Amino acid sequence: MKVVLFCGGLGTRIREYSESVPKPMIPIGHQPILWHVMNYYSQYGHKDFVLCLGYKANTVKEFFLNYKTQTYGDVIVEGSKVELLGPRQEDWRVAMIDTGVWRNIGSRLWAVRDHVKNEEMFLANYSDGLSDVNLDDMIEKFKKSDKLACFLAVHPPVTYHLADINDDGKVNRFITSDRSEIWINGGFFLLKPAIFDYMNDGEELEVEPFERLIKENKLMAYKHTGFWRSMDTLRDRQVLEDMMEKGEMPWKVNGNGKKPKA
Repeated sequence: MKVVLFCGGLGTRIREYSESVPKPMIPIGHQPILWHVMNYYSQYGHKDFVLCLGYKANTVKEFFLNYKTQTYGDVIVEGSKVELLGPRQEDWRVAMIDTGVWRNIGSRLWAVRDHVKNEEMFLANYSDGLSDVNLDDMIEKFKKSDKLACFLAVHPPVTYHLADINDDGKVNRFITSDRSEIWINGGFFLLKPAIFDYMNDGEELEVEPFERLIKENKLMAYKHTGFWRSMDTLRDRQVLEDMMEKGEMPWKVNGNGKKPKA
């Protein structure tokens, strides 16, 4: 199943990094967050990627054109001979398509529609967030539905105390945002090619196309209460970096080979 990854945004909320590299290339540990996103999908057997490039597209291209597994894995060097310890995992097919600098997500998806037109369904991702959502279960529920699009619904990761207040000012209760019924789009999508019948070039995916789907009851959400984190700010990056340093990476297959939990 093909995976469309949106890699062309400016990343203005994390500008300290994104002025020199595109947001998906900001590192978490030794690898850019884009690599972690791709590795997540690879764990579920989805290794055919379409990268929608834009801002600093050459940086992304150079990473894959010059990528050397031995740079990141355990190796034995004997003279000019390099032996890689362990199997090569990144057996990916990566199509890198320049979709322009100033395009929104919907326009980038529209620009690569020919790459997914023959798919029964395809996956898509903002490329700036990580999760332990059970992708197999998400896909299975989507297949059983009659919907054309599905997005991952998550609670906001930052905890706010929300007040339930009457019109007369009476406070009924406080509840933290992670325990409320507030759900946001987590940036993990399942889509069928018929989505393009509900789109026009220039429209933002979550606005006009999704509104049309909602009117026809063709959009579904997959609620996930497990781990999810989007790297929008330097603070978000530091949280993910700290998790890496502690060996806490819920978006990766764990030591006993099991896939991430639902």
